[in-house]
Amino acid sequence: MANDFKTAIVAGCRTPFARSGSVFADLTAIDLGKVAVRDALARSGLQGEEVDHLVYGTVVHDTQAPNIAREVGLGVLPKSVPAVAVSRACTSANQAITDAVQMIAVGQADVVIAGGSESLSRIPITVSDKLSKTLVQASKGKTLGQKASPFSAIRPRDLIPVQPAIAEPTTGETMGASAERMAKENGISREDQDAWALRSHELAAAGTADGRLTAELAPVYMPPSYETVVTEDNGIRTDTSIEKLAKLRPVFDRKHGSVTAGNASPLTDGASAVVLMNAEKARSEGRAVMGYVRSWAWTALDPAGQLLQGPAYAAPIALDRAGLSMKDIGLMEMHEAFAAQVLSNLQAFSSREFARRELGRSEAVGHPDLDVINVMGGSLSIGHPFGATGGRLTVTILNEMARRDVQFGLITVCAAGGMGFAMVIERR
Repeated sequence: MANDFKTAIVAGCRTPFARSGSVFADLTAIDLGKVAVRDALARSGLQGEEVDHLVYGTVVHDTQAPNIAREVGLGVLPKSVPAVAVSRACTSANQAITDAVQMIAVGQADVVIAGGSESLSRIPITVSDKLSKTLVQASKGKTLGQKASPFSAIRPRDLIPVQPAIAEPTTGETMGASAERMAKENGISREDQDAWALRSHELAAAGTADGRLTAELAPVYMPPSYETVVTEDNGIRTDTSIEKLAKLRPVFDRKHGSVTAGNASPLTDGASAVVLMNAEKARSEGRAVMGYVRSWAWTALDPAGQLLQGPAYAAPIALDRAGLSMKDIGLMEMHEAFAAQVLSNLQAFSSREFARRELGRSEAVGHPDLDVINVMGGSLSIGHPFGATGGRLTVTILNEMARRDVQFGLITVCAAGGMGFAMVIERR
């Protein structure tokens, strides 16, 4: 989909990203989303009454508040602003952003806030099917005996909570196991994975130290006293080394594997938001524009295949729609679910064989020099709140494009279900 410069991004931010179970453990995804949306709106200079719609993504839905967008909006925007939740695995915020672009492009809105939030500290725990059915049956009883009798068939094993699984429903394979398989099939070594993970931490640490990463953060004042303020990501390891990473044991194939906790993204809490605006309106009002959405693409492949290889299919389509090639890209942000996934996609971008076999192209798509890819680290170090990462990638690349005076940027994201996303951003 090409946008023809109808949509401008005028502001964006994110909360600090925190390892699940740490500083944000008592906050919900809604709490975090309110912080990001409020701060993004403030940065835009717009008033809440000027917002036409809120589109917000999440992956692990709160069963008590399934439309996270509406709950976030009710907390920080006028109650007249419609809101809708979207979910497309790790590309949920990207889905929110492209939905916003389309609303503006067809004239249904002038200003839309989009993004996403996730609290992996607060994952809903379900009960067994047998206990669930028993509870429903018991709730229909009119007497104490009728309410109690259904429980006579319940056994201790039926009381065990059902743990959430990050696995493909169609294959039963976890994402980590898929990354492990991709590493083997594509010849991605443990050493290269650890080196990429170390690079991510070192660059993120540098971006934090010099203020580039912290510039995109909305501080989170922690209840109940609001005296404690979280102002930095807490997953970036300044003390790691290639030697320390090498000592970690493989997680998904303990005997022959190469994917470890050190070269995989951690479970994370956090939120992001961007403010999108009709480009003509933004210009007529003299508003500063971070960048324009030039094009994007969604792709999907068989989850039983190379599950996380979606970006290798999506990026060339997005580039074609933008009328560009990889040679035009000055900065690139790739979501780092696993180092193996990043390196597998870079390998595919560089492969003429992959281009011919999978894309029907005569030449390799190529990729920019590594020194302009994830220049301040990525999800391996910064963290990966599923529903929020797409917004982080967008804000991060736009800010760095401005610093470096880069015209074209490319974002790529892999997602569960074998999906891939790519977006071309332009500054003028």
